[in-house]
Amino acid sequence: MTLDGKPQRMRERIKLYLPVRVMCREAVGFEWTEMTRLLDVTPFGAAFTLSRQTEPGRLLHLTLAMPRQLRCFDHIEDQYRVWSLVRHVREAKQPQGAGVGLPKGTGLPRFEIGVAFVGKNPPKSFNADPSTRYEIESLSADGSWWEAREKDSTPANGAVPPRAEATRLSMPVEVTVEVLSEKGEEQMSEQTVTENISRRGAAVLTTLSVERGRFVRLTSSHHQLTITAVVRARRTGTDGIARLHVEFVDRQWPLEGLE
Repeated sequence: MTLDGKPQRMRERIKLYLPVRVMCREAVGFEWTEMTRLLDVTPFGAAFTLSRQTEPGRLLHLTLAMPRQLRCFDHIEDQYRVWSLVRHVREAKQPQGAGVGLPKGTGLPRFEIGVAFVGKNPPKSFNADPSTRYEIESLSADGSWWEAREKDSTPANGAVPPRAEATRLSMPVEVTVEVLSEKGEEQMSEQTVTENISRRGAAVLTTLSVERGRFVRLTSSHHQLTITAVVRARRTGTDGIARLHVEFVDRQWPLEGLE
């Protein structure tokens, strides 16, 4: 396997602080973009930081001036446009005096994202449902990028996946739900209560119209806690009240004092 005539065994990470445009389609009707810089890169993937939260298994679209010897396609194009699968997300405190193109000295958390390149086009299922999550299956037939397959889907009834079901308490917990705009600012919010809650997820009574796949923030003043969650489903109960079924993605909810 070669890249421009050179053996493609460059799996070691190369420190390359190139600007990169990251586009995320959270749901059919919602997407956002953010400019950032690479931390490192290989022909098979990259790492960078974002101010927005995402989760392993999501697809992101990257646009960057990738060195041609590291590319697997589009060798004559100025920009390299590649779909990428999120492999890990971890919080990384922003250093003081951050680099060009990033906020400076705010002390706000950023998220370090590691991705695997999965090709020039996304899987067909992505266009129908951008919230679909994927996992690495194997290298492509020509060994030039990773191929992705769908992970097990959310249950058809819209419930939070089974791993979130342990110790689910049917009780109201007061929370504020915030939905973010394309610019990462508060777009809408409401004060409400949970119908049930576990360490990994909750069903929240809502008047908000939020699509499956969107990321929201849940804040509890009682617990002095803010958690990022992803909407797995929105359904209306027999009482005519809508529920958001959310799964927490950055930490667990403390049940101490609730049980």
